[in-house]
Amino acid sequence: MAIVIEPISPVAFSIFGLDIRWYALAYIAAFVIGYLFIRFMTKGDKAEITLSKKQVDDLLTALILGVILGGRIGYVLFYNLEFFIANPLEIFALWHGGMSFHGGLVGVIIATFLFARKEKLNAWKILDLLSLIAPVGLFFGRIANFINMEVMGRPTDSAFGVMFNGYSAVARHPSPLYEAATEGVLLFIIMMLLYKFTSLKKKPGALAGVLGMGYAVFRIICEHFRAPDVQVGFLTSWGLTMGQLLSGVMFVAGLGIFIYAIKKKVK
Repeated sequence: MAIVIEPISPVAFSIFGLDIRWYALAYIAAFVIGYLFIRFMTKGDKAEITLSKKQVDDLLTALILGVILGGRIGYVLFYNLEFFIANPLEIFALWHGGMSFHGGLVGVIIATFLFARKEKLNAWKILDLLSLIAPVGLFFGRIANFINMEVMGRPTDSAFGVMFNGYSAVARHPSPLYEAATEGVLLFIIMMLLYKFTSLKKKPGALAGVLGMGYAVFRIICEHFRAPDVQVGFLTSWGLTMGQLLSGVMFVAGLGIFIYAIKKKVK
């Protein structure tokens, strides 16, 4: 028996005629919590890396640009290139949706290295710090996906099937909630336990590598329940999705970074 849910408006509230959407609030919440977390983790003598308030402000600005530009470019290139070639102005229409996590991740990495180079800091230590809070942003993003009825799962007759009243013709896996639970909550717990109870934080880049591998594994698993993007479909006859392909590459990259961090001598 499917769970029937009343749809939630994608607009959280309006101010002077301007619609504030849940997706925008998810990004804002992630960045605010991330900012406070970084401020807390970079103060004091015991911090793995210390940053001034101005440096944290500048880092946050760089990360916002990295997420937005990387996420959008990644979506354009990997998920709907033909459409955007025919409609180039739509690339800038962010309010129509379309962001790629993998593209956003590349944007964050580039932004972090540029910031670190400018401030003469260890970029890997900053990425390790970001890896601890990244699952929180993933959690909020997936909850917003569910509210917007986006990237929903494949049809199912299981007890976990969800139907949005008046919108759904068949019950589907609530895959955004699966991803919120795994890529968000579970990955956050894993990262914090590794930070607290292992020596990985003493190996710059190791935690970032673990995040890459952990996200990739959870995303590949959840893709088995998530419906592929309509414009992309399955990449192979046996059901490989674009998300799984990109996550496979991400796992290999994360493993490489982890091995490099473990073997590298800390100066």
